[in-house]
Amino acid sequence: MKKVWLWVLVGVLGLSFLAAAGCSPQEVGDESEEGIMKIGIMQIVDHPALNAARDGFIEALREEGFEEGKNISLDIQNAQGEITTASTIAEGFAADQVDLILAIATQAAEAAFNATKEIPIVITAVTDPVSIGLADSLEHPGKNVTGTHDMNPIKEQLELLMEILPEASTVGVIFNSGEDNSLIQVDILEEVAGNNFDLTIIKAPVTTTGEISAAAESLVGKVDAIYIPTDNTVVSAIASVIQVSEEHLIPIIPGEESCVREGALATLGIDYFKLGHQTGKMAAKILRGEAEPAVMPIEGQSEYRVIVNKITADKLNITLPQSLLERAGEIIE
Repeated sequence: MKKVWLWVLVGVLGLSFLAAAGCSPQEVGDESEEGIMKIGIMQIVDHPALNAARDGFIEALREEGFEEGKNISLDIQNAQGEITTASTIAEGFAADQVDLILAIATQAAEAAFNATKEIPIVITAVTDPVSIGLADSLEHPGKNVTGTHDMNPIKEQLELLMEILPEASTVGVIFNSGEDNSLIQVDILEEVAGNNFDLTIIKAPVTTTGEISAAAESLVGKVDAIYIPTDNTVVSAIASVIQVSEEHLIPIIPGEESCVREGALATLGIDYFKLGHQTGKMAAKILRGEAEPAVMPIEGQSEYRVIVNKITADKLNITLPQSLLERAGEIIE
C-alpha cells in the first residue's frame, strides 16, 4: 500500500511541475509539431505561369529534404486578384510567425513586405523588385527579401517577332495599367522598339480581366502583332486575346511560355516552373540557416528558350522560318 501512495505522490508532483512550466500533460513528449517549420505561400492570382512557379518551388524544397508533413508545413493561399485579400493573407502569415514566406508576383511580394520586415521572404515572378522598394539592389538586397525576378528579355523577344514578321511596323501591347511590373515592361518595350527596330507601339491598357477582350478588339486593323508582357491580369485571361488573334489573323508574342501553349504564336520566354524551382533552392538555404535574404542576391533566369506553336501558325497563315524551328526548345504541333 505504501508503494501505491508513493506512486500517486510522484504523479501529483509531476502534474504540478507541468502546470508550473505552463504545459499540459498532452504537450510533453508530443513530437508531432517538433521540428516542423511553417512556410506561407501566397500568390496574387490563379494562372498557369504562377501555378508553375509555386509547383517548382515545392519540388525544389522536396529535393532539398523539406517535405510537407515531415519537416515543413505549407499554408498555400491565393488572393484571387484582390490586393486587399493579399494584404490580409500576408498579415495572417506574420501573425502566425511562419518561418518563411513565398510571395508569387509583384502585388503578393509588396503585401508580404508591408506585413513583416522580420520574417524571411522569398519572391518569384516579380519583374523589378528594386524599383518597388523590396531590395536595395539585386546584388545586395539589404532587407528581408530575396528570390528570383522575371524581367523579360524584351529586346530578344522583339527580334523573334521581326524574324517571323520582317515587314511588321506596328505592335500593340495589352497590359494592366495598375500593375507596376507591367508599366516597367511597357516602358522598356517602347524604348527598345523605337531605338532598335523602328517599331511603333500602340498601348491598350486595362484594369480588369473584363476589359481585355475589348482592348484586343481595339487593336484590330491598327497593328501587325500583339505583345503581352508578364502581366498577371492579362495572362489570366489570355484566351480572350487569342480569340481576337485567330478571328483577325493577328499573331501574339507573349512574355512567357504558358501563353504559347494556350494559343499564342511564339516566344523566347521564361519557364516559370524552373524559376520557382530556382527560388526553392534559395529558400532551402535560408531554412537551413546557411544564408540570409539581406545578403543573398536576387537571381534571374539564366537561360531562355524558344517555344513556337505550329498549330497557331497554320491558323494565322504564317510560315515559320526553318531556322527558328531548328533552334526551338519546344514545338507545339
